[in-house]
Amino acid sequence: MTKQPGATLTPLALAVLSLLEERPMHPYEMYQLLVQRREDFLVKVRPGSLYHTITRLAEQQLVRAEGTDRAGNRPERTTYRITPAGRTALRTRITDIIRRPIREYPIFPLAVSEAHNLPAAEVIELITERIGWLHNDIAELDALMKWLPTNRVPRRYWMVIEYIHGQTTAELTWLRRIIAELQDGTLEWEQFTSDGERTATEDPGPDWGSSVTDDVLAQLRKGGVLPADQ
Repeated sequence: MTKQPGATLTPLALAVLSLLEERPMHPYEMYQLLVQRREDFLVKVRPGSLYHTITRLAEQQLVRAEGTDRAGNRPERTTYRITPAGRTALRTRITDIIRRPIREYPIFPLAVSEAHNLPAAEVIELITERIGWLHNDIAELDALMKWLPTNRVPRRYWMVIEYIHGQTTAELTWLRRIIAELQDGTLEWEQFTSDGERTATEDPGPDWGSSVTDDVLAQLRKGGVLPADQ
């Protein structure tokens, strides 16, 4: 079976098709709008990647070149329009993403899972720095959520900002709790020498991951307990 183009749309391709669903435009205008609308909160926006994405979409016949224009001494700019196939691919991809959660593998949870390789004091310092950056993000999101309704921008266009705000706020709450637990010893941690070498620690025991089989998970979902607790 041939895979439908919509099934392989990258986040940037999705953003491009969404812009062209509004109206035909050239790549530079797309780039400007993505940055102005703070889409870089959602997708990595780079001019080179944008042009490559548009070329790929044209090859898939999801967009088509409609003409070129020139302003002053600037290079010619090609205007693109979404095709019916592109509109179908856009809507199909949005539907699939909203319908069911998928594993997206962001990098921060991986770093959290390996944070025990650093001394507790360093982890506290790093998390504190991260909290500062997150406060900046929340301040910007707060400002946008005040400005947008005041300027009568329909909420359906920016409700994602509420989602990002909620995620960021939840992360802040969790990070503050981790700092508090590291400071009061509630969260036990690896011990390190002054040279940064890990000291001998007790055997962590069997690999818990290999013990949590599909059958065990099914039992836990029903309110059961792990075999070791029985």
